[in-house]
Amino acid sequence: MTTVDFAPLTVAVPLHEEPPGVFRVGKSRVLLELVIRAFQRGATPEAIVQSYSTLKLPDVYSVVSYYLANPAPIEAYLRHCDEAAAETRRKIEDSQPPRANLRDTIMARARAKGLLHDQVGG
Repeated sequence: MTTVDFAPLTVAVPLHEEPPGVFRVGKSRVLLELVIRAFQRGATPEAIVQSYSTLKLPDVYSVVSYYLANPAPIEAYLRHCDEAAAETRRKIEDSQPPRANLRDTIMARARAKGLLHDQVGG
């Protein structure tokens, strides 16, 4: 039997931070959270690269491998992204006018402009 003595292998995780606090994969502008979320939904690295043409397959494999070997920091980053998105969503929703009777208002405007006619039996 032949044995092979491998030297310890260190592989850099191809991530860059741009802007501060936002991680992107490889030399692309594809967000880390998009790659990891796709992987979590069952996409293979090959499928992820097909979805984002600027990604390189070795970069996606490296990121996914790092995530599998050390999920805690990536999960913390994803939670932070989710919280930031929820805060942005809340700010946008709070800045919008009340939505009560929105459909009725839009339909009335469309009728007034002659864009919509009442349907018979509907």
